[in-house]
Amino acid sequence: MKRIAVITTIYRYLSHAQHFADRFLVGYPKEGRWHRPNMKVVSLFVDQKPEGEQSEDRAREFGFAVYPTIAEALRCGGDELAVDAVLLIGEHGDYPINEKSQVLYPRYEFFKECVKVFEEDGRAVPIFNDKHLSYSFEKAKEMVDDGHRLGFGVLAGSSLPVTWRLPDVELPLECEIEEVLMVGVGGPDPMDYHALEAMQCMVERRKGGEIGVAAVQLIDGEEVWEAGEDGRWSLELLEAAFSRSDTPCGLTDEDGRTQNLLNIVDKAEAQRPCHTTHGSELQRLVQNPSAYFIEYNDGLKATLLMLNGAVRDYCFAAKLRNESVPISTQFFLTPTPNVTYSACLIAKIEELFATGVAPYPAERTLLVSGTLESCLTSRHQGHIRLETPHLNVQYRAPAESQHARR
Repeated sequence: MKRIAVITTIYRYLSHAQHFADRFLVGYPKEGRWHRPNMKVVSLFVDQKPEGEQSEDRAREFGFAVYPTIAEALRCGGDELAVDAVLLIGEHGDYPINEKSQVLYPRYEFFKECVKVFEEDGRAVPIFNDKHLSYSFEKAKEMVDDGHRLGFGVLAGSSLPVTWRLPDVELPLECEIEEVLMVGVGGPDPMDYHALEAMQCMVERRKGGEIGVAAVQLIDGEEVWEAGEDGRWSLELLEAAFSRSDTPCGLTDEDGRTQNLLNIVDKAEAQRPCHTTHGSELQRLVQNPSAYFIEYNDGLKATLLMLNGAVRDYCFAAKLRNESVPISTQFFLTPTPNVTYSACLIAKIEELFATGVAPYPAERTLLVSGTLESCLTSRHQGHIRLETPHLNVQYRAPAESQHARR
């Protein structure tokens, strides 16, 4: 039975630590049955313990110890590494926010404490790191490099790439993609990250594999609509993405009527730059839109539109070469409090812990972490276009997409 150390910022109701660690403690739904991992949480480190936190209660109920340091948790109070895997969850809690709106979670610092134990004790074990590797690309790259240097598996990132898709879409490996567009909701740093990684898990399957990002730009407000009118992002792809949403707002919320948020009449109108968004329901609903423009090294252009107030889910659309109709899907997020989409990610973490091999490359999360940091830098520096030669991250997508199907 594999022994797991949980290293986290905070353990409370609806925190990522609760969703993830609890599933290793009691099991989780998997492919229509209740699955209990052949693994045991044996130690826990919690950085912050505000009122209502659950770490001590969980320790008493399930018979593990809460340790005051990461090193002690990995060694279970002894003199050498005493666990087979590390579940590192640096999400939630009271931490500083920088001028780019990035929450400075200590994921890198926690990871490096683990690496220090590995180096001192002459043995390394797999680590799962929740969401971004770090708010800093430089730190994130060091984390991935540590895994390669010491030979331990590293898995990281969002649950969106592995949740269900409505419909069940998998882009063909080595497909030729002409343009992509993603719709997301939420605030900068926590939620745009999810949307960017969902988009990345699709575009990484294109011909030639992933070879990195050449430049980015982040714009806000009225300029977003103007960019659409100028043809910088595709109205046709936005309409395709919206067609997959189960949560259109506005008139549909009010009385259930069907509506076209873009007021587009036909395909020809969608394809040509024009003033289709002016006066539309979309523009009325979204008070402060944002557009993340990503230019890849191979020439592919991708857009993330954060459209709070229009929909409440995450939808994707792509134009493939020689295909007349865009491919589109929704990344399905099941409701609270159970959020079973996180169970889809637990299945991948369990695979990492059991085999020592990540089911998909940490380089995906490395590239997304750096892309988001650069986009937020673009906004902070006046919404300028930034060239990103440091984001020359190369990797190959797994043969299968790894998303949930049953």
